[in-house]
Amino acid sequence: MDLELWYTEQHTENVRFSIKIEKHIYSAQSEFQRIDVFEAREFGRFFTLDGCMMITEKDEFIYHDMIVHVPMATRPDKIKNVLVIGAGDGGSIRELTRYKTIENIDMVEIDEEVVKVCKKYFPNTACKLDDERVHIYYEDGLKFVRTKENEYDLIIVDSTDPFGPGEGLFTREFYGNCYKALNENGILVNQHESPYYNSYAKSMQRTHRRIKEFFPICMVYQAHIPTYPSGHWLFGFASKTVHAIDDFEPEKWEALGLKTKYYNTDIHKGAFYLPTYVKELLESDEEIED
Repeated sequence: MDLELWYTEQHTENVRFSIKIEKHIYSAQSEFQRIDVFEAREFGRFFTLDGCMMITEKDEFIYHDMIVHVPMATRPDKIKNVLVIGAGDGGSIRELTRYKTIENIDMVEIDEEVVKVCKKYFPNTACKLDDERVHIYYEDGLKFVRTKENEYDLIIVDSTDPFGPGEGLFTREFYGNCYKALNENGILVNQHESPYYNSYAKSMQRTHRRIKEFFPICMVYQAHIPTYPSGHWLFGFASKTVHAIDDFEPEKWEALGLKTKYYNTDIHKGAFYLPTYVKELLESDEEIED
């Protein structure tokens, strides 16, 4: 009898997400986390960190389109200096390097093994990590951003969930240092967790409150990512002066002629129109219970 292999991720105590896999390609324990690479018929190759899905070949474009092109399209001709924290898979860097106006990209990834694995097994996402404008620092993003002041036009926090190596990237101190590291018209974008399951929604609420303490403009937008918990994922957009909708100039972005699979200028506006339950969670002063 042929045995079936399945990768299963525990989203909550009562919910599991499974993908039938063809083979388990790679497994290793780095200094910080366990890294696994799988091959699946439906999603192609995908990799996990400590048992949590990071990207799949089939749907990674959704996450990377939305974390990069939303802020870039808001100020497409003014963002020159970018800091990306996390992003070891290279997908966010790939999208950023498509903008000729960007002069410098500092990428801070705590785990060099993640970059090595993605360069080997995910060349379509890691294909621009060697771009001459990209400077990679293998260190803690929390410590790196402490040393910066009034420097960046855009900070993208492309982090894992708020535990393990990524835990420090969800703290009040971190967001305060991001505020300091951005210039007057700078933008902060972060992956904002899911609003659907209580444990994720609790992290989402806490993150939103902490960012609001520092940034006068603090907005949230959404995307549908099939392999992330519940499929409903949020991103944060924060700035001292720039509004993602009021200051959006779609004609400038469209004039660049960039081809994207998920992002477009209609999605840009529509993504900020949130379901009622999500708006209530973001506006509530009461923290959701697990």
